[in-house]
Amino acid sequence: MSRLRVAVIGAGHLGRIHSKLLASVDGAELVAISDPIEAARENAAKLFDVPTFADYRDCIDQIDAAVIAAPTDAHAEIATTLLKAGKHLLVEKPLATTAADADKLAMLAASRRLTLQVGHVERFNPAFTALGDIGVDVKYVEAVRASRFPGRCLDVGVVMDLMIHDIDLVCAMTDAAVADISASGLAVVSDHEDLAEARLEFACGLVANLKASRVSPAPARQMQVYGCGGFAEIDFSGPALHAVRPSESLVDRAFDLDQATDNPLGYADELFTDHLQLETKQLEPRNAILDELHDFVISIQSGISPTVSGLAGARAVTIAERILDSIAQRAWYAEAGPSEIGPLASVRQRIEAPSRLRKVA
Repeated sequence: MSRLRVAVIGAGHLGRIHSKLLASVDGAELVAISDPIEAARENAAKLFDVPTFADYRDCIDQIDAAVIAAPTDAHAEIATTLLKAGKHLLVEKPLATTAADADKLAMLAASRRLTLQVGHVERFNPAFTALGDIGVDVKYVEAVRASRFPGRCLDVGVVMDLMIHDIDLVCAMTDAAVADISASGLAVVSDHEDLAEARLEFACGLVANLKASRVSPAPARQMQVYGCGGFAEIDFSGPALHAVRPSESLVDRAFDLDQATDNPLGYADELFTDHLQLETKQLEPRNAILDELHDFVISIQSGISPTVSGLAGARAVTIAERILDSIAQRAWYAEAGPSEIGPLASVRQRIEAPSRLRKVA
């Protein structure tokens, strides 16, 4: 089978990572890099020794597939053009800035039988992939994702930038529809929300509390997963995975609760040695982005759906958009009042709203 000719669209931080790692992907060859900024193209040409283009459309005839690592607000236009040209795509998260655009991309790829993969790279984090081995029947999730102010990716807020990772991970745990969403957020230094929290309630009963911040003094990428069969804690940065499993006597409530009441300090020690047993999962070090690229190429070659399909990416964007709607309802009642802009304002209305309103949301 001939090697896939791959272009990387966007020569920024992530684009350079993808360009470097493609050299290690069996069945793929980096043949072009595109970026409208001349300095970025010159740097890419020196680093990777491939032709560079100011306009990605100038290399369409030379490629079979592309990795889109351009700014988020350009994803929909670039991806639409390339899909219509018959090219397979890996689009960095989020798939698009609106659910409508994300849905259109997923349907376009499906109608043309093209691979559309979305770069939710945490799906390939060894701490998350090992979660299936723990066997926790997930009922409740808490996640915190925080970073210092990035100085880039400011075309979207923290919900689309960071929280969407955890939205996708929770969606990977259930196919159930989201029954209810409650969220709040705050713009601190940018025109979009820089910190946010959301509560997602799924029709199956699963509840997820997600927090994200890009104005945090210390980074964090953690998730706690609770179920009847145990508890797991994921550190995506480590990566590390710890699980606590209840003993059979605890599950069956066959332990002596009166003893715990009479001697709480002593029983606490016994509880965590005999009844709530800690297990640390041994993880194989892996490069998640490299695994993501391998998955992309294998999906193209085999015709099977990638780990994070266009439909999965669109689902995450839809939920993120609903979170932003919930944030907007709370924020604008405080600043503008319902007479100026209604509580059910669409994302497009928010984007086009006066600056002083948009900053509150």
